Amino acid sequence: MYRLYGRIGSGSAAVEAALAIIGAPHDIVWVDTSAGEHLTEDFAAINPRRQVPAFVLPDGGVMTESAAMLLHLADAFPEAGLAPRPGSSARARHDRWLIFMAVNIYEGELRKAYADRYTTDPDGADAVRAAAEDYLSAQHAIIEAEMKGDYLVGDSLSMADLYLWMVASWRDPQQIRAETPRVAAHSRRLRAIPQVQAIAERHGA
Repeated sequence: MYRLYGRIGSGSAAVEAALAIIGAPHDIVWVDTSAGEHLTEDFAAINPRRQVPAFVLPDGGVMTESAAMLLHLADAFPEAGLAPRPGSSARARHDRWLIFMAVNIYEGELRKAYADRYTTDPDGADAVRAAAEDYLSAQHAIIEAEMKGDYLVGDSLSMADLYLWMVASWRDPQQIRAETPRVAAHSRRLRAIPQVQAIAERHGA
């Protein structure tokens, strides 16, 4: 059984959706970061960065980074069809966009949400937050331009779509409809998947 350590509104949402769609046996341990549960030594033994999500594999191995978890699950359950064949050009394109979102959009959201951690100037957090918002708009515009059909990569649902649904859910709904209507439509399409809908309701996504 897989074990996912998560938090409402965190990067665990896409992994939860993938596990549900695949039907992989798993349980979820909710980490109350407001109570500092992620700062304990017990949790540091799972993730030294003391962040959620964290993922324990059936053999006891531990993963961090939600994008890496999705790639692992895609390869562990190829019959689910949530990523193109490893080594193919389609897989290269899939992985490109998944990692693009992880290192640009996810990181931009962290700068926006925790702006004080990204400056040594006590008065600099507002500027960091404003710059992060502009940066996020630019990254989402790149994704918007990439959207050609119902899915981000190819003609079927993939891990990249689950990740895009998650990071798009962190934006203001009115803003995303105005700036990136294709991404907004993609999010509606993803939420119509029963397994995703249940997790979207849980996360308020």
